[in-house]
Amino acid sequence: MERRKPRALRPGDRIGLLAPSGSATSPGHVDTALAAVRELGFEVVEGRSCRAVHGYLAGDDALRAAELEAFFADPSIDGIFCLKGGYGTPRILDRLDYAAIARNPKVFLGYSDITGAHLALGRDCGLVTFHGPMPHSKDLPAWDGPSRARLLSCLGPEGGKGVLANPSGRALSCLAPGRARGRLTGGNLSLLAATIGTPWELDARGKILFIEDIGERPYRIDRMLTQLRLAGKLDEAVGFLIGDWTDCEPEAGKKSLSVEDVIEELLVATGKPVLAGLAAGHGKPNLTLPLEIEVELDAAALSLEFLEAATC
Repeated sequence: MERRKPRALRPGDRIGLLAPSGSATSPGHVDTALAAVRELGFEVVEGRSCRAVHGYLAGDDALRAAELEAFFADPSIDGIFCLKGGYGTPRILDRLDYAAIARNPKVFLGYSDITGAHLALGRDCGLVTFHGPMPHSKDLPAWDGPSRARLLSCLGPEGGKGVLANPSGRALSCLAPGRARGRLTGGNLSLLAATIGTPWELDARGKILFIEDIGERPYRIDRMLTQLRLAGKLDEAVGFLIGDWTDCEPEAGKKSLSVEDVIEELLVATGKPVLAGLAAGHGKPNLTLPLEIEVELDAAALSLEFLEAATC
């Protein structure tokens, strides 16, 4: 499918803030999130879903799907930021009018559970989207110095083009040498596995696959990566980029492989390049990654280069 790049954001642009996934922790967190978006230099339009609650969801499925469609269709809104992750995005994937969304490409930002939407918008709309920090997080505001600088670089005219370096003090590591070139895809491993068998499942053909997760024991990471392997996704990918594994240690006192063991046995074993330790995902800093953009990965050189701008 033809790719659609969003227009670069400029100071004063209007950002639609919505919650296609889980409900906000509190109204105060929403207020802080709105202020954080304004502090970036944007106006902000608050969606109804930001304060809606339907159990663990930010309102019912109809509300969350309709609001996402409406924000894409609204010409006064220049970009869309997701408030938070949690759970719920997969529930609305079959409710969206992808043809209508494709006619109105614009910045779409989020991570974690938002991975489901990234996959769907990339697959059915050809839309370049942004895996990056959201304004509602456990460490409000979400945009520390490196996270903020990378976010604005990606959303602005530079479009994130060039070599992406880790913040000072965060070393990348080569788990398997080699060079690979392809579009970047992926995100949260739990969501990547959850889409298998659906119309919006991960398309890794000829791509660099990025993965990260939070709160998963090594055996669960093993199970999900094995699901991707059995579905052919690890064969399709040409290289692997590993982000943060946050709170993914073995249970104390239990026999277990480590996450590193699992990566060695399932990813390194493919013989493809594997670059690990990128500050992206559920850790902090959380560097923004434009998805469906051509990148070159050189694991031995500890290098990831975005070969084109993500914005137009």
